[in-house]
Amino acid sequence: MSDTTAEVPAAPAVTAPVRGGGPESITDRLRSPRTYAVLIGSLLLLALPFYLDRFWLQAGLFAMAAAIGAIGLNMLTGATGQLSMGHAFFLAVGAYGYCVLAGESSTENGHSLTGLGLPTWLAAILAVLLAGAAGGIFSPIAGRLRGAYLGIATLALIFIGQHVLFNAGSLTGGYNGRSVPPLSVFGFTFDDSELVVAAVPFGSSEKLWYAGLLALLLSALFARGVLRGRPGRAMNAIRDHRIAAGVMGVPVARYRAGVFVLSSMYAGLAGVLLALVFQRTVPEYFGMILSLEYLAMIVIGGLGSVAGAVIGAAFVSLLPQVFTHYSDSLPLVSAPGTGGLAPGEASRYLYGAAVVAVVLFLPGGLARLGLARTKKPQAPKNPAVPKQPAAPKNPGEKS
Repeated sequence: MSDTTAEVPAAPAVTAPVRGGGPESITDRLRSPRTYAVLIGSLLLLALPFYLDRFWLQAGLFAMAAAIGAIGLNMLTGATGQLSMGHAFFLAVGAYGYCVLAGESSTENGHSLTGLGLPTWLAAILAVLLAGAAGGIFSPIAGRLRGAYLGIATLALIFIGQHVLFNAGSLTGGYNGRSVPPLSVFGFTFDDSELVVAAVPFGSSEKLWYAGLLALLLSALFARGVLRGRPGRAMNAIRDHRIAAGVMGVPVARYRAGVFVLSSMYAGLAGVLLALVFQRTVPEYFGMILSLEYLAMIVIGGLGSVAGAVIGAAFVSLLPQVFTHYSDSLPLVSAPGTGGLAPGEASRYLYGAAVVAVVLFLPGGLARLGLARTKKPQAPKNPAVPKQPAAPKNPGEKS
């Protein structure tokens, strides 16, 4: 008796269509509208100092500094879930640290100011590290507290910082603040000394524009790499479920402390850039309102997103500047000191309403709008690929 075996028809060969390396290839990404938009936007940003006046350049620099600080806060609050109300304190550490490290000892407004006279580029780096060290001193508390408890603890930093800034006259200059030495890198000084480029006079704002763009680009790329890598996944795990993250082997306290230090360094860099733009540091600026504005930036832009931090920072920081510039033509808004609604107050009302609207109707922030528009629909299945027939049963098997 011979064995009989049923022949199973061979499945037709399936060949994947090769067209430009697939939907996620480098060629397709380079040809995408988003890449062209980024390229055009970059060229536009590089050309703006040749066409804008000093007011708009300073407004843009404020937005860049705010974006750098908001990226740091977004890594702490948006990605790790740690609420911080003391971000303005670390901006003050960066700003005044640069003034003390780079400035010379002198007398100003009745205060004998202390200065170390270091090279300004070195002072800027040390000021960022000083802000990180201040965050490191507070990091053991940040590693053990979370939620509202950490928010209240960091709120104490604002009160401590304001007391020190107003009373340590030899370091801060008291209520009137102190002047900021201009940045100098390899003999090139970012001051108001006239420099003509393509028949356009470049002052401090034009020169600092490119330094601010470079600082923002490096900060955003570093934060993007952190959030998309293994540390970012650990931070999201801590935010979503702290106990499960600890069970999986994530050192929760260490990550919280480390992200707090990193966020403090971002704030220190933002403080240095703000001081260079203002050309004078004033203690009143680094108060609780500034910390609340940074929280509004990351909520409006989008929590846990680098692009959201930049969008939210531009929205919150540019509104007062725009209202101030167009206060004569805007309804219900008048120039400061004229008795009407001041531009700063009007802008706070507006982005306060924006926070409420985002929380209620757009939890992902303004960055989600761009993602929703650029998200590609799923490609339909290839109709040319035939469905593989099922193998017939062996005649000897019971059905």
